[in-house]
Amino acid sequence: MSYPVDMETRPDVTAFFDDASNTISYVVRDPDSQSCAVIDSVMDIDYAAGRISYDHADQIIAFIRDNGLDLEWLIETHVHADHLSGAPYIQSRLGGLLGIGRNITLIQEMFGKIFNEGTEFQRDGSQFDRLFVDQDRYKIGTMECFVIHTPGHTPACMTHVIGNAAFVGDTLFMPDGGSARADFPGGDAGELYDSIQKLLSLPDDMRLFMCHDYGPNGREIRWETTVAEERAQNIHVGGGTTREEFIHFRTERDAALAMPRLIIPSLQVNMRAGELPQPDETGKRYLKVPLNEL
Repeated sequence: MSYPVDMETRPDVTAFFDDASNTISYVVRDPDSQSCAVIDSVMDIDYAAGRISYDHADQIIAFIRDNGLDLEWLIETHVHADHLSGAPYIQSRLGGLLGIGRNITLIQEMFGKIFNEGTEFQRDGSQFDRLFVDQDRYKIGTMECFVIHTPGHTPACMTHVIGNAAFVGDTLFMPDGGSARADFPGGDAGELYDSIQKLLSLPDDMRLFMCHDYGPNGREIRWETTVAEERAQNIHVGGGTTREEFIHFRTERDAALAMPRLIIPSLQVNMRAGELPQPDETGKRYLKVPLNEL
Protein backbone atom coordinates (compact mmCIF):
# COMPACT_ATOMS: atom_id res chain seq x y z
CA MET A 1 0.00 0.00 0.00
CA SER A 2 1.26 3.46 -0.89
CA TYR A 3 1.03 6.23 1.70
CA PRO A 4 1.23 10.02 1.15
CA VAL A 5 4.63 10.37 2.78
CA ASP A 6 6.39 13.75 2.94
CA MET A 7 9.99 13.02 3.84
CA GLU A 8 11.02 16.64 3.22
CA THR A 9 9.16 17.89 6.29
CA ARG A 10 11.06 17.25 9.50
CA PRO A 11 9.01 18.11 12.59
CA ASP A 12 10.76 19.10 15.80
CA VAL A 13 10.18 16.32 18.34
CA THR A 14 10.73 16.71 22.08
CA ALA A 15 10.33 13.63 24.27
CA PHE A 16 9.24 13.38 27.91
CA PHE A 17 9.97 10.09 29.67
CA ASP A 18 7.80 8.87 32.56
CA ASP A 19 9.83 6.54 34.78
CA ALA A 20 6.78 5.13 36.59
CA SER A 21 5.24 3.66 33.42
CA ASN A 22 8.20 3.69 30.98
CA THR A 23 6.07 5.87 28.71
CA ILE A 24 7.42 8.43 26.27
CA SER A 25 5.19 11.41 25.52
CA TYR A 26 5.97 13.84 22.72
CA VAL A 27 5.55 17.47 21.79
CA VAL A 28 5.67 17.59 17.98
CA ARG A 29 6.23 21.06 16.52
CA ASP A 30 5.78 22.39 13.02
CA PRO A 31 9.21 23.83 12.04
CA ASP A 32 7.50 26.57 9.99
CA SER A 33 5.09 27.84 12.67
CA GLN A 34 4.43 27.82 16.41
CA SER A 35 1.85 25.03 16.08
CA CYS A 36 2.34 21.76 17.91
CA ALA A 37 0.70 18.52 19.04
CA VAL A 38 1.05 16.42 22.18
CA ILE A 39 1.13 12.64 21.73
CA ASP A 40 0.41 10.10 24.49
CA SER A 41 0.59 12.28 27.60
CA VAL A 42 0.57 10.85 31.15
CA MET A 43 -1.44 11.59 34.28
CA ASP A 44 0.34 10.46 37.46
CA ILE A 45 -1.28 8.10 39.96
CA ASP A 46 -0.20 6.80 43.34
CA TYR A 47 -2.21 3.60 43.01
CA ALA A 48 -1.85 2.45 46.61
CA ALA A 49 -2.97 5.81 47.96
CA GLY A 50 -5.61 6.44 45.28
CA ARG A 51 -4.08 9.85 44.58
CA ILE A 52 -3.93 11.62 41.20
CA SER A 53 -1.32 14.26 40.32
CA TYR A 54 -0.07 16.02 37.20
CA ASP A 55 3.71 16.47 37.43
CA HIS A 56 4.34 14.86 34.05
CA ALA A 57 1.62 16.84 32.30
CA ASP A 58 2.80 20.06 33.95
CA GLN A 59 6.27 19.55 32.42
CA ILE A 60 4.69 19.40 28.97
CA ILE A 61 2.52 22.45 29.66
CA ALA A 62 5.55 24.42 30.86
CA PHE A 63 7.53 23.44 27.76
CA ILE A 64 4.75 24.57 25.42
CA ARG A 65 4.28 27.87 27.26
CA ASP A 66 8.00 28.58 27.61
CA ASN A 67 8.46 28.13 23.86
CA GLY A 68 5.41 30.16 22.91
CA LEU A 69 3.76 27.24 21.13
CA ASP A 70 0.14 26.88 20.08
CA LEU A 71 -1.30 23.46 20.95
CA GLU A 72 -3.59 22.26 18.15
CA TRP A 73 -3.89 18.52 18.81
CA LEU A 74 -3.72 16.02 21.66
CA ILE A 75 -3.30 12.57 20.15
CA GLU A 76 -3.82 9.20 21.80
CA THR A 77 -2.29 6.42 19.69
CA HIS A 78 -4.56 3.93 21.49
CA VAL A 79 -6.33 3.21 24.79
CA HIS A 80 -3.33 2.63 27.03
CA ALA A 81 -3.41 -0.16 29.61
CA ASP A 82 -0.27 0.87 31.51
CA HIS A 83 -0.70 4.58 32.20
CA LEU A 84 -3.46 7.14 32.59
CA SER A 85 -3.86 9.87 29.99
CA GLY A 86 -3.14 13.47 30.94
CA ALA A 87 -4.79 14.83 27.78
CA PRO A 88 -7.91 16.46 29.30
CA TYR A 89 -5.80 18.19 31.96
CA ILE A 90 -3.49 19.63 29.30
CA GLN A 91 -6.44 20.50 27.06
CA SER A 92 -8.15 22.41 29.88
CA ARG A 93 -5.09 24.67 30.12
CA LEU A 94 -3.89 24.97 26.55
CA GLY A 95 -6.82 24.04 24.30
CA GLY A 96 -6.47 21.83 21.25
CA LEU A 97 -8.50 18.93 19.86
CA LEU A 98 -8.34 15.43 21.34
CA GLY A 99 -8.21 12.56 18.85
CA ILE A 100 -8.09 8.74 18.86
CA GLY A 101 -8.94 5.89 16.49
CA ARG A 102 -12.61 5.30 15.68
CA ASN A 103 -12.45 1.80 17.10
CA ILE A 104 -12.43 3.38 20.55
CA THR A 105 -16.12 2.48 20.41
CA LEU A 106 -15.19 -1.23 20.42
CA ILE A 107 -13.00 -0.66 23.47
CA GLN A 108 -15.75 1.27 25.24
CA GLU A 109 -18.31 -1.42 24.54
CA MET A 110 -15.98 -4.21 25.64
CA PHE A 111 -14.67 -2.63 28.82
CA GLY A 112 -17.94 -0.90 29.61
CA LYS A 113 -19.27 -4.41 30.21
CA ILE A 114 -16.19 -5.63 32.08
CA PHE A 115 -16.31 -2.66 34.46
CA ASN A 116 -20.11 -2.80 34.71
CA GLU A 117 -20.56 0.82 33.63
CA GLY A 118 -24.09 2.15 33.63
CA THR A 119 -26.06 3.58 30.75
CA GLU A 120 -24.68 7.04 31.52
CA PHE A 121 -21.31 5.90 30.13
CA GLN A 122 -21.39 6.77 26.43
CA ARG A 123 -19.93 4.12 24.14
CA ASP A 124 -19.91 6.19 20.94
CA GLY A 125 -16.53 7.89 21.28
CA SER A 126 -18.21 11.24 21.96
CA GLN A 127 -15.71 11.97 24.76
CA PHE A 128 -13.18 12.74 22.00
CA ASP A 129 -13.14 15.60 19.48
CA ARG A 130 -12.00 13.49 16.50
CA LEU A 131 -12.24 9.79 15.73
CA PHE A 132 -9.67 8.84 13.10
CA VAL A 133 -10.05 6.15 10.46
CA ASP A 134 -7.37 4.62 8.26
CA GLN A 135 -5.63 7.20 6.03
CA ASP A 136 -7.43 10.19 7.57
CA ARG A 137 -5.56 13.46 7.23
CA TYR A 138 -5.24 16.49 9.47
CA LYS A 139 -2.83 19.41 9.91
CA ILE A 140 -0.50 20.70 12.60
CA GLY A 141 0.23 24.24 11.46
CA THR A 142 1.53 23.84 7.91
CA MET A 143 2.32 20.12 8.29
CA GLU A 144 0.11 17.56 6.58
CA CYS A 145 -0.40 14.51 8.81
CA PHE A 146 -2.06 11.18 8.16
CA VAL A 147 -2.96 8.10 10.16
CA ILE A 148 -2.53 4.37 9.57
CA HIS A 149 -4.81 1.91 11.34
CA THR A 150 -2.42 -0.52 13.05
CA PRO A 151 -4.53 -2.90 15.17
CA GLY A 152 -3.31 -6.01 16.95
CA HIS A 153 -2.21 -4.69 20.32
CA THR A 154 -5.70 -3.17 20.57
CA PRO A 155 -8.42 -2.69 17.94
CA ALA A 156 -8.09 1.11 18.13
CA CYS A 157 -4.33 1.47 17.60
CA MET A 158 -3.35 4.15 15.09
CA THR A 159 0.07 5.26 13.86
CA HIS A 160 0.38 8.99 13.18
CA VAL A 161 2.73 10.00 10.38
CA ILE A 162 3.88 13.61 10.57
CA GLY A 163 6.41 14.49 7.88
CA ASN A 164 9.36 12.12 8.23
CA ALA A 165 8.29 10.99 11.71
CA ALA A 166 5.84 8.21 12.62
CA PHE A 167 4.47 7.77 16.13
CA VAL A 168 3.72 4.08 16.42
CA GLY A 169 2.18 3.71 19.88
CA ASP A 170 2.65 0.14 21.09
CA THR A 171 2.71 -1.48 17.65
CA LEU A 172 6.51 -1.69 17.77
CA PHE A 173 9.26 -1.30 20.35
CA MET A 174 12.90 -0.50 19.72
CA PRO A 175 14.65 -3.22 17.66
CA ASP A 176 16.02 -4.95 20.78
CA GLY A 177 12.58 -4.73 22.46
CA GLY A 178 10.57 -6.39 19.68
CA SER A 179 6.82 -5.90 19.73
CA ALA A 180 3.94 -5.33 22.14
CA ARG A 181 1.66 -8.03 23.51
CA ALA A 182 -1.51 -8.96 21.63
CA ASP A 183 -3.49 -10.82 24.31
CA PHE A 184 -5.64 -8.01 25.71
CA PRO A 185 -9.37 -8.27 24.88
CA GLY A 186 -9.66 -7.35 21.20
CA GLY A 187 -5.96 -7.98 20.52
CA ASP A 188 -4.75 -10.33 17.80
CA ALA A 189 -1.21 -11.48 17.02
CA GLY A 190 -1.91 -11.95 13.31
CA GLU A 191 -3.33 -8.43 13.03
CA LEU A 192 -0.32 -7.09 14.91
CA TYR A 193 2.04 -8.74 12.42
CA ASP A 194 0.09 -7.25 9.51
CA SER A 195 0.17 -3.81 11.12
CA ILE A 196 3.92 -4.02 11.63
CA GLN A 197 4.33 -4.86 7.96
CA LYS A 198 2.47 -1.64 7.09
CA LEU A 199 5.02 0.31 9.11
CA LEU A 200 7.95 -1.56 7.59
CA SER A 201 6.68 -0.57 4.14
CA LEU A 202 7.33 3.09 4.92
CA PRO A 203 10.56 4.67 3.59
CA ASP A 204 13.79 3.36 5.11
CA ASP A 205 14.68 6.74 6.61
CA MET A 206 11.30 7.31 8.24
CA ARG A 207 11.89 8.11 11.92
CA LEU A 208 9.88 5.87 14.24
CA PHE A 209 9.02 7.06 17.75
CA MET A 210 8.06 4.54 20.42
CA CYS A 211 5.45 4.94 23.16
CA HIS A 212 7.43 2.75 25.59
CA ASP A 213 10.96 1.60 26.23
CA TYR A 214 12.21 -0.66 29.02
CA GLY A 215 15.96 -0.57 28.45
CA PRO A 216 16.50 -4.26 27.56
CA ASN A 217 19.68 -5.78 29.00
CA GLY A 218 20.34 -2.66 31.02
CA ARG A 219 20.91 -0.23 28.14
CA GLU A 220 19.88 3.40 28.45
CA ILE A 221 16.31 4.35 27.57
CA ARG A 222 15.78 5.10 23.88
CA TRP A 223 12.71 5.95 21.81
CA GLU A 224 13.75 6.79 18.24
CA THR A 225 14.76 4.41 15.47
CA THR A 226 14.12 4.05 11.72
CA VAL A 227 12.17 1.73 9.46
CA ALA A 228 15.41 0.32 8.07
CA GLU A 229 16.72 -0.50 11.54
CA GLU A 230 13.46 -2.17 12.56
CA ARG A 231 13.26 -4.18 9.36
CA ALA A 232 16.80 -5.49 9.73
CA GLN A 233 17.21 -5.81 13.49
CA ASN A 234 13.86 -6.12 15.30
CA ILE A 235 14.14 -9.28 17.41
CA HIS A 236 10.50 -10.29 16.83
CA VAL A 237 9.81 -9.34 13.20
CA GLY A 238 13.13 -8.40 11.60
CA GLY A 239 15.09 -10.45 9.12
CA GLY A 240 12.12 -11.99 7.35
CA THR A 241 10.13 -13.50 10.23
CA THR A 242 6.98 -15.08 8.78
CA ARG A 243 3.45 -14.37 9.96
CA GLU A 244 3.07 -17.91 11.28
CA GLU A 245 6.36 -17.72 13.18
CA PHE A 246 5.37 -14.42 14.74
CA ILE A 247 1.91 -15.63 15.79
CA HIS A 248 3.40 -18.73 17.42
CA PHE A 249 6.07 -16.76 19.26
CA ARG A 250 3.79 -13.90 20.29
CA THR A 251 1.06 -16.22 21.59
CA GLU A 252 3.48 -18.27 23.70
CA ARG A 253 5.21 -15.17 25.06
CA ASP A 254 1.96 -13.40 25.94
CA ALA A 255 0.71 -16.40 27.90
CA ALA A 256 3.67 -15.98 30.27
CA LEU A 257 3.28 -12.23 30.84
CA ALA A 258 1.66 -10.69 33.92
CA MET A 259 -0.96 -7.97 33.51
CA PRO A 260 0.34 -4.37 33.59
CA ARG A 261 0.36 -2.92 37.11
CA LEU A 262 -1.95 -0.04 36.19
CA ILE A 263 -4.31 -1.84 33.82
CA ILE A 264 -7.37 -1.49 36.11
CA PRO A 265 -7.26 2.30 36.55
CA SER A 266 -5.82 2.96 33.08
CA LEU A 267 -8.62 1.31 31.12
CA GLN A 268 -11.38 2.91 33.16
CA VAL A 269 -9.89 6.38 32.77
CA ASN A 270 -8.58 6.16 29.21
CA MET A 271 -11.80 4.80 27.69
CA ARG A 272 -13.29 8.06 29.03
CA ALA A 273 -10.70 10.13 27.14
CA GLY A 274 -8.64 10.57 30.28
CA GLU A 275 -11.49 11.78 32.48
CA LEU A 276 -12.08 10.30 35.92
CA PRO A 277 -15.36 8.47 36.63
CA GLN A 278 -18.25 10.68 37.67
CA PRO A 279 -18.52 11.33 41.43
CA ASP A 280 -21.22 9.66 43.49
CA GLU A 281 -23.87 11.49 45.51
CA THR A 282 -21.26 12.34 48.17
CA GLY A 283 -18.89 13.87 45.61
CA LYS A 284 -16.35 11.04 45.79
CA ARG A 285 -14.93 9.25 42.76
CA TYR A 286 -14.18 5.53 42.62
CA LEU A 287 -12.49 3.04 40.34
CA LYS A 288 -13.76 -0.53 40.15
CA VAL A 289 -11.82 -3.79 40.38
CA PRO A 290 -13.59 -6.50 38.37
CA LEU A 291 -12.71 -9.92 39.71
CA ASN A 292 -11.63 -12.74 37.37
CA GLU A 293 -12.44 -10.66 34.25
CA LEU A 294 -9.05 -9.62 32.79
